[in-house]
Amino acid sequence: MKFIIEATDGESRAGLVYLKFGIVETPIFMPVGTHGAVKGIDSLELEKIGAQILLSNTFHLWLRPGLATIHQLNGLHTFMNWRRPILTDSGGFQVWSLKDLSQVDEDGVHFRSPINGDRLFLSPEKSMKIQIALGSDIAMTFDECTSWPISHSLAEKSMELSLRWARKSRDSFESDSALFGILQGSMYDDLRLRSLEGLENIGFDGYAIGGLSVGESKEDMFRILRKCMPKMPKKSPRYLMGVGTPEDLLNSVTLGVDMFDCVMPARNARNGYLFTKFGDLKLRNRRFKDDNRPIDETCLCPTCCPSNHGEKKIFYSRSYLHHLQKINEMLGAILATKHNLWFYLNLMREIREAIKQKKFEEFKRNFLLNRSRGV
Repeated sequence: MKFIIEATDGESRAGLVYLKFGIVETPIFMPVGTHGAVKGIDSLELEKIGAQILLSNTFHLWLRPGLATIHQLNGLHTFMNWRRPILTDSGGFQVWSLKDLSQVDEDGVHFRSPINGDRLFLSPEKSMKIQIALGSDIAMTFDECTSWPISHSLAEKSMELSLRWARKSRDSFESDSALFGILQGSMYDDLRLRSLEGLENIGFDGYAIGGLSVGESKEDMFRILRKCMPKMPKKSPRYLMGVGTPEDLLNSVTLGVDMFDCVMPARNARNGYLFTKFGDLKLRNRRFKDDNRPIDETCLCPTCCPSNHGEKKIFYSRSYLHHLQKINEMLGAILATKHNLWFYLNLMREIREAIKQKKFEEFKRNFLLNRSRGV
């Protein structure tokens, strides 16, 4: 992996990440395809709306369809017909989410499969083996994620275990793909900085901040980011895991974050909650029943602007999308998901351009002002 910073504007950065399956422009948002699919959107459509890299999950793909199936089809890229880079989460967060079914020890995590109850074991070494078999462009170290609130002593114990697992992950990762380390330490500044120091001593291609969006306030989340970001290696990509709203992305780019992922745009779309430049639109509200406008007049996504016929713009109206949501027609979720993902990906494109033009703060100010006005 090679990372080049093309431009900066304050602490915000525009860069290029060179990976096996292509080049990724940063700052970047990664649509989430946990099971090897972004719900309702095929790979060709993802390319059309500008997705450069997808996130898939080690844990879930290991359980189903299993490594043998993916291996015989020459890896995850071929299996899901995706010709661009893939980042795979290590499975640590999913084991945390199944904490009632799991037990952690020094070597890894023992748990029962949420599918059939089988006894399973996932370790740093096993996670690396799975990610190599999947053919990930970027793999993540196996770590332990903690909930909030948690005591300092328990957070310290968990952070130190994650560091030992990071070392095991690095030592067992025999691949030419990239491997990112994950900062832990909950909401404690001293633990976060110790985690970062430990990861730098081991050495990784990139560094991620994990363990956020686990119940803490926005104030705590950004306090941790403001503490960690100035200390993170400047020549490596910086990845904020599982975050967040458009406002979160903008404020994080301000601090120097390069990469993001979040289920929010796709999950919200399936529930009729759409993002626009002028605020959020709750599509299931009755006031949209007879609204013949597009979701966003300025949007060029396949839902708001699928084609032009002469001077007449053809689009899916709010009224039609409201109808699809009310009758639970899957087309409604698909069209809404295309819009929300395009909105996030286009936001990243506009951010990159603003950084290159040294106009990021102006762009951010105008974007936040428009969003605050409401639909």
